[in-house]
Amino acid sequence: MIKKIGITILAIVLTTGFYFIFNQSITKEQAQHQYLATNIPTSEVLAPHIPEKLEFAGERVPIEFPDVYESLDNEMLANTFWHSQVIRFIKRSNKYFPVIEPILRKNNIPDDFKYLAVAESGLSNVVSPSKAAGFWQFLKGTAKDYRLEVNKDIDERYHLEKSTQAACDYLNDAYKKLGSWTLVAASYNMGMSGLANRLSEQKVNNYYDLRLNSETARYVFRIVAIKTIMEDPSKYGFKIRTEDMYQTWFCDTLLCDSSLSSLVDYAQMNGTSYKLLKLLNPWLISNTLNNSENKSYTIFVPQRGFRNFVAPKE
Repeated sequence: MIKKIGITILAIVLTTGFYFIFNQSITKEQAQHQYLATNIPTSEVLAPHIPEKLEFAGERVPIEFPDVYESLDNEMLANTFWHSQVIRFIKRSNKYFPVIEPILRKNNIPDDFKYLAVAESGLSNVVSPSKAAGFWQFLKGTAKDYRLEVNKDIDERYHLEKSTQAACDYLNDAYKKLGSWTLVAASYNMGMSGLANRLSEQKVNNYYDLRLNSETARYVFRIVAIKTIMEDPSKYGFKIRTEDMYQTWFCDTLLCDSSLSSLVDYAQMNGTSYKLLKLLNPWLISNTLNNSENKSYTIFVPQRGFRNFVAPKE
């Protein structure tokens, strides 16, 4: 009898213990869920704010018109919530806007056109499906029309300073023809003649009243949206520190007025690597430079000490 009572007591103790342990684990799990629920804030997804007054290149954007407002809002949504892309734009702008801005200023082009380069290429040397290339996305024929050299060794569409100057020349030509910087921006997408023909056919005199192909119809709105976000990124949730920005590389310049049989050897002779030579001079598209006319080219190389490698231990 005593033995049975002992076994019964033991069973009760064990059962109670297991129950207690099991419920403790549930309690901890519940406590964890409760902690997460109360300490991690829920994020709200809000529509991006569109300022009441907007301009592009000193010309007013008529956002009081419903069609204009919706077109701009679509581009604000597309860009505000493409976080990785906008962050890249902002980081790269710190490196490349200081090169672009003075060239625009020298040519009397409104500063807002730097955002056209962002819309065109994201401030990178990309090639489009139609074979337009570089920051300003010149087609080969247009590049040559605006005095950029394009051959098997050199493609100055990838030369930031020279292609920016060529873009300025185009923009000034377009302004003489169209008389509006907003129309000039639209013409950069579809061409001066094409845009002039649409204006004549539809008997209007401004971009916002034109019915255009879907790409050009979005184009200026995309530029304005990018400008709006990049001018005040924190307002749209982008918190980017100064140390996060891409920095301008400190370079020395070399003048070259002869042919180069090996850019690898040329880089080594000037204290740098082939990789860095190409990164700083993306317009040198071959491994050689055939300069039979003895033109004078400016080539960038990193300043001494740009990379100080630690020698491996023996």
